[in-house]
Amino acid sequence: MADIEFFVTPGYGEMFREQRHYSQAVRIGDRVEISGQGGWDDDLNFPESLEEEIAAAFENVSRTLATAGAGWGDVVHVNSYHVASAPGVIDDVHTDAMVAQLRARMPDRTPIWTATGAAALAARNMRVEIRVTAIVGDSPRE
Repeated sequence: MADIEFFVTPGYGEMFREQRHYSQAVRIGDRVEISGQGGWDDDLNFPESLEEEIAAAFENVSRTLATAGAGWGDVVHVNSYHVASAPGVIDDVHTDAMVAQLRARMPDRTPIWTATGAAALAARNMRVEIRVTAIVGDSPRE
């Protein structure tokens, strides 16, 4: 059986482990799974614009992957959760910002991606949450 190792993102991840009793990432062999990452800073503040929040969430995914020895070049699956601005639709602002980040962070890889609308996410004022699965291999890390 493969070793199981849990990781905590420096900064906000330490607070989540202490207050909410969970880790930010787990590595089992070459597979890395991360918990959903929001577009917060280490004090759990969110940017005003949705585009900046999505970019910050992608950066927090980067930080979390790095704790487990992975990077965007290893990502094979992306799940994103979106609080829509209108009922029943994830609008183009969400989609366009997500696609821009996916292209920028994985220019040579097209992972599978599932986007899900949600009425609310775990933190107040949170509009997006991103979780990924990575398989650590020979791909360059970013």
